[in-house]
Formats: sequence, C-alpha cells, structure tokens
Amino acid sequence: MTMDLVSFMKSYADEIGGQYSSYDNIHSIIVVPLEGGRFQSVIGTIKENKLYSRNMVTFTSKVCNYNANLPLKSLLEQSSLFNYGRFIISDNYLQIEAVASMEGTPERSIKEMIQEVANLADQYEFKLTGADVH
Repeated sequence: MTMDLVSFMKSYADEIGGQYSSYDNIHSIIVVPLEGGRFQSVIGTIKENKLYSRNMVTFTSKVCNYNANLPLKSLLEQSSLFNYGRFIISDNYLQIEAVASMEGTPERSIKEMIQEVANLADQYEFKLTGADVH
C-alpha cells in the first residue's frame, strides 16, 4: 500500500498537536511540538530513487548553518547511534534526515522517524549553537 504523504502528514500533525502546511503534493511540513515548549519543523518530501525505481519519502529538519568549524567526524560517529536519522549537509545547512519507502513502511515507523528527526535536530541545534532557531 502506497502512502498518501499529504493525508498522513495532516493526520499526524493533528494527532500530536502540531501544525501542518503543504507546498504541493510532494512537499509537506509539520511543526512538531517538543518538550520545554519548543518546536521543530520537519519537511516530508517524496523523491524517486532511480537506483531501485521506487518512490521514497525523506524527512528533514535543519540543525544549523554549515560552517567549517563543525565537528563533522564526531557528528558522523554519533549518527551511528540513531535509529532512523543521519546527518547530511544540504543547501548549506547541517540537517537531520530519515528516509523510507513509500510502499510497505508501517505508519508507526514513519511517526517514529518524524519524531526522531525533530528531536535530534532540536538537540543538536541547541548543542551546536546554543539557540532554538528552526
């Protein structure tokens, strides 16, 4: 069964008391409420994986602006401890990303991915910048 990203993201935002917004049928955003009254934006994007000829959903959240002083080796080592997420650099931002197949991935796992991306991005943003920006 293929996931309808827009419907899923709307429903999950309602479930967690977050806010949903949509760019189009392949980009959706949830503002995820976190402990301490903080929030983190998570973007869901549908992308075609050309290697395997299937659609994937990618959840990303910004951590901070990329700069050469970031402890990248340490961050990569730490990401091996994450369940779903990984650090990436995209559009000159350090981000957390999790990827799943649009087909066959249980909703429970998708929800866990969104929460992990939001929580990790928030934690590392604070750890690296001392601020709550994204």
